[in-house]
Amino acid sequence: MLTRHHPLLSPSLGSQRALTSFHFGQEGRGEKVHIQASLHADELPGMLVAWHLKQRLRQLEDEGAILGEITVLPVANPIGLNQNQSSRLMGRFELMSGQNFNRHYLPLAEPVFAAVRQQLGADAKANTRLIRAAMRAELARQQPQTELQSLRHTLQSMAFDADIMLDLHCDSRADIHLYTGTPLWDQCEPLARYLGVCASLLAEDSGDYPFDESCSQPWWQLRDLAARAGLSAPIEMACLAVTIELRGECDVNLEYAAKDAEAIIDFLQRRGVIAGAPPPLPPLRHPATPLAASEDLLAPHAGVVVYRAAAGSLLSPGDLVADVIDPLTDTVTQVCTQHGGVLYATSDRPYATAGLGLARVAGDTAFKSGKLLTA
Repeated sequence: MLTRHHPLLSPSLGSQRALTSFHFGQEGRGEKVHIQASLHADELPGMLVAWHLKQRLRQLEDEGAILGEITVLPVANPIGLNQNQSSRLMGRFELMSGQNFNRHYLPLAEPVFAAVRQQLGADAKANTRLIRAAMRAELARQQPQTELQSLRHTLQSMAFDADIMLDLHCDSRADIHLYTGTPLWDQCEPLARYLGVCASLLAEDSGDYPFDESCSQPWWQLRDLAARAGLSAPIEMACLAVTIELRGECDVNLEYAAKDAEAIIDFLQRRGVIAGAPPPLPPLRHPATPLAASEDLLAPHAGVVVYRAAAGSLLSPGDLVADVIDPLTDTVTQVCTQHGGVLYATSDRPYATAGLGLARVAGDTAFKSGKLLTA
């Protein structure tokens, strides 16, 4: 195992943070895998999964079983880990700028296409190498001006050329689910099966350029740009980028973490990054669905929230999800799903203000447009 430290831009006199990455296998051999955890610093189940992965990968490396290059970044956001207010960790948004740590990564497709369009040819693998070289050059031209920008730039520079990128997150209260690009579902389905996710949410553009899409989205955007330019050059979907939501914020336990780490190992065996015969594929709990079909259930007024359905439940249209109870007026309002589907996440707040997001249900018919993710 090789350990590397990546200093971030110093935000203040006498202060500097760094990212620490752990590397297994041989650089340039086989597929490259990048796994990171807790980009939202208050989402800690992934940090424990990453720790388990470190132990397993160290053992596998000693056995000579790693056939590719695997990077594990257990702490992807040291900035957010040090943001505490009234003893509560505030790790989703940078307090200085108010920006989400998992948004606003560098769009690469257009500058990269301008750099490579005259050189693209009939060899898909050669095109992939050409595109990655142009991505590297474009990232090298960037000059971050703030600590947050340097965090984003460092993360993107580490992962842009990965064949597989797994970003480990969690929700407030949830069953395990994932997000990936629509063109990537065939590659992702074995991972969804091994993890046992209740929902797989697909989109080509979820809005505001989150980290996973910064790694994968340029490939289908480049394909579209080439087609519009009349080029017949084949462009691979060369990065399987997946955001894995490891249940809820309080689901930090050794049993879950060991199980999830082993599922990732099984998937990497199936991809040929780790030697050995992978276990048979388990059944898929539910088919993949468009992120644009995800229904957001909101509190109709303030009150105490009583959930009547558990995360992971399969609901029919009209099924009851929660009651919102106003103890002053005795108003009790039932919050029901209109479209039905898998209830994959709920709020962890027992008190709702009017309009608070209470739950999300993965339906199968797209009905939304615009930004598909919450802030």
